[in-house]
Amino acid sequence: MSIHNINWNDMEWKQIRPGVEQKAFSGDGATVALHRLQPGHEPKPHKHPHEQIAYIVSGSVDFHVGDEVVCLGPGGMLVVPPDTMHHAVVVGDEEVINLDVFTPRRPEYA
Repeated sequence: MSIHNINWNDMEWKQIRPGVEQKAFSGDGATVALHRLQPGHEPKPHKHPHEQIAYIVSGSVDFHVGDEVVCLGPGGMLVVPPDTMHHAVVVGDEEVINLDVFTPRRPEYA
């Protein structure tokens, strides 16, 4: 067994597209990704074969999952089932930090 010691503060933000940045780390079975969303970023509805647990650290979003919209603020969480269309829209003028857990792991996030 190998132990990995990771500190988010030592990782650089990777720009996914204008207004969306990411830091990610994977173990053998899951991926944890920290996302920074700016107000006015272009939402990109998408789906993937992974279950996703989203946790809002700061800011507020309208999280679209399938046909539902859930408003989440700091401490809010939800589960996105596999293969379900979803996206988040920043509410207000404060950037959003959200932590996502994906299972199984997402090798493309390495």
